[in-house]
Amino acid sequence: MAEDIPVPTLNFEYWLDKATKWGQATTLESQRDVCLHLPQLQKFLHEIYETLKHMDSIVAIQQFPLIGQLLGRLCWNPFVIGYDESQKTLMWCLCCLYSSEPQNPVELKANSWIRSLLCHLLSSSKWESNEAETSTFISTLGYTSADYYCHLVKNMVFSLVTELRRDQFNGLNIQGRVSASRVNAVSLFCLPLITLPDLTPLLETLLLYHGGASKEILSSEFLEAVNEAFLKKKISLPETAVFSLWLRHLPSLEKATLYLLDQLVSMQLNSLEEVACVMKDSLLPQAASHPAIFRIVNEIFKNALLETDGTPEVRTIIQVFTQLFLQAHQNENKQHKFPLKAYFPYHHQPLVTALLRRPFELPATHWSAHLKHISDMLKALVEDTNISSAADLFEIWFLVVHFGEWMDIAAEQLLKAAVEPDALLWLLAFYYCPQNENQQRTQTMVEAKAVYNHLMMLFNCIVLSVKDLEAAVHSIADTERCCNQHLITHLLTNFLLFSSGGHTIAQEFIYYITETADSSKEVCSLLIRTAYRINHNGEKTKRTVKLLNELLKKLAPKV
Repeated sequence: MAEDIPVPTLNFEYWLDKATKWGQATTLESQRDVCLHLPQLQKFLHEIYETLKHMDSIVAIQQFPLIGQLLGRLCWNPFVIGYDESQKTLMWCLCCLYSSEPQNPVELKANSWIRSLLCHLLSSSKWESNEAETSTFISTLGYTSADYYCHLVKNMVFSLVTELRRDQFNGLNIQGRVSASRVNAVSLFCLPLITLPDLTPLLETLLLYHGGASKEILSSEFLEAVNEAFLKKKISLPETAVFSLWLRHLPSLEKATLYLLDQLVSMQLNSLEEVACVMKDSLLPQAASHPAIFRIVNEIFKNALLETDGTPEVRTIIQVFTQLFLQAHQNENKQHKFPLKAYFPYHHQPLVTALLRRPFELPATHWSAHLKHISDMLKALVEDTNISSAADLFEIWFLVVHFGEWMDIAAEQLLKAAVEPDALLWLLAFYYCPQNENQQRTQTMVEAKAVYNHLMMLFNCIVLSVKDLEAAVHSIADTERCCNQHLITHLLTNFLLFSSGGHTIAQEFIYYITETADSSKEVCSLLIRTAYRINHNGEKTKRTVKLLNELLKKLAPKV
């Protein structure tokens, strides 16, 4: 019996001689001998692991020069790796030999060899390529090759997850801890198998694992590969694991944000519901509840705004993202979640508080007063002599862009409610022309107010013709400053939607204000935002909803 065979402790020569004679156990004699020695071999491998786990990889190789040859041969013996926990122990031994920071070509080559060996242990293709040699062994267990591989991986993953989770609760018991270098090695060994569903529990455990080290212990290659697989929908991970990935590896967070931006900018926007769905699916609005993540995402949005000169598409993306972030923050069950003002710490806090109020939190009859309050605070800030640099002005405008829903409501309130127009017109003038100095903004106000007064004279007319609005159209054509054009286009579009007779000429008139591709995108973006707000605020007017859908359908080919 195997128990009666005396084997010296850590006698590498003895076991290497055995492994060499066994080969890959292709003969009946070698198979019998392997089976005879399996219990003792497993005990020996466990003793190796217990010794190696407290040693540096270089010291281990120096002290046990035959260990590489032995482990390499055993990893190719199907009877050895199929027995009990031998495969798990072999893997952990290999992890101990892996150098997380190789210093020379020899160590780099050793790392490469270890990685390929681990890939062999866990890769189904390797098992299938040796079907003839392993089929006898696998069939005696009652499995097909595919079944055997599946059970093999599941058992390995379960063992690793158990080991790592147990280590998390070791506290100050340093002696029993898994070393950072071995956790790093395990993360590298996962690289070829990241998209394997059975590996997901191990990916999650690694991403949530913090072994007390002062620096990142997971390999950057692993973190990048997991992020790439997640972005391309090749794997599914719990939110906590994804958030942990982005918190511990900022390049992955930056890539995820840029990937989302590219995805949204390149898609044809038919509704903000689609935009919101893509955003939620990315998990970024939910992850932004962590201030560190919010700041990084916000900085990328800021750069996108600068690089695109504040195009409507980018402004709309920022607006929807902010709404979803606020929703996710509100739904958080954390007892000690961050106050919303903490996400905008460098801004005028009374203004931040006012902008953070969601429209649905106020009665519609209070919207105009709330917008006047916002406008007054903004005006005081912008005209403050201390706000001297363009950068300061941009930061204020960027804050307002997050809450663009209030700007859309301001344009609506100008036409639909009995309001003093100056405050709301100033608010829109700043939104569309933030770079203007006071004198320029005054001129913008004069031009916008002339159009506004003209539209208000026609607002309640049931019968309208395109000719009635020609003066407003000419004011767009005659205006050199594009920001004025944007403001007037906004007012005209709202007039078509909400005036008594606007719907009768909307189909014809919309072409006058969407002659260029850019203006078509701008009006289309405005219509989509309006449709989204009407659907979510419950103030549905059948005629307006019908007109919105018709105009969007007409504009779609031009965008």
